[in-house]
Amino acid sequence: MTPHDTDNPDILDLLPRLADDDAGVRRIALIELADLEDPEGLPWLTAALASDDAAEVRAEAARLLEAWEEPEVVQALCAALTDGADPVRVAAAQSLSELKSLEAGRLILPWVSHADAFVRASSLRALRELRLEEAAGPALLALEDAEATVRREAVGILGWLKQEAALPALARLASDDADTEVRRTATGALGLARGAEVLPALFAALGDGAWQVREEAATTLGKLGLAEAGAALARALADDYWQVRLRAARALGRLRYREAGGGLAELLLHGIANLRKEAALALGELGDSTALPVLRAAEADGDPEVRKAVRIALAQLQGAA
Repeated sequence: MTPHDTDNPDILDLLPRLADDDAGVRRIALIELADLEDPEGLPWLTAALASDDAAEVRAEAARLLEAWEEPEVVQALCAALTDGADPVRVAAAQSLSELKSLEAGRLILPWVSHADAFVRASSLRALRELRLEEAAGPALLALEDAEATVRREAVGILGWLKQEAALPALARLASDDADTEVRRTATGALGLARGAEVLPALFAALGDGAWQVREEAATTLGKLGLAEAGAALARALADDYWQVRLRAARALGRLRYREAGGGLAELLLHGIANLRKEAALALGELGDSTALPVLRAAEADGDPEVRKAVRIALAQLQGAA
């Protein structure tokens, strides 16, 4: 490691150990250097990340740099995404994902088009929560990437940026992508829509072969609050997976879709307490007093959370009456 000019005595004391032949000694010295929280120590951390012989030391340097947003740190972490050792690449990706500044995002943006899929996916992941408007175009292009991990991260960016122009592409992914997680994330991202144009894709997702996608579709339909979704969500109350039924029940309560009252009442007898709880709350939201008898029968439920939900629902219905 090449020495750099500094007059910090704490850093100077660490220099011999930072150059020690033992990788373990160098790693501990780097940790102590980072604990100083002195920007003057950054050149040694970035140098260790770039050129230390031991992967464990490079990985430690990548982890220790996560709190810094200086341009030289961001560039060093981006370069480390191409490291030959997976632990270093993973640590660098994690540190990049912790960055918060738009300036850092602009330095990361060129790496989105890198030849390596891991680098592309990691760069997109780092940009996701920064809400960097310049990332929208590259993310839209990345929806066509051959690698599912890249498409998944691109969907996340477009969702955070609320890019309505991406809705047709997201709808296609939600319906047709070969990767379950891409379909699930795209289904969730359709929640940024303002109208019914995404309903066909969401209805298709509600019939997806993977229950995780169906669950996400029910959740998104509830968020959109479109009355046209009521019938499809009511049918989802009979899904093979209770997780899908739960989200459908919650969505139907938000929609106040009264035609689902019978299906929700049946769920009050289900063996899973969380599902009974959601059914009770949804029945209260429907505002239909015909549900009062089944709710009163559920007041003796063996689960305290279900009993609490039943009391809330009864209060809503009685108040409405």
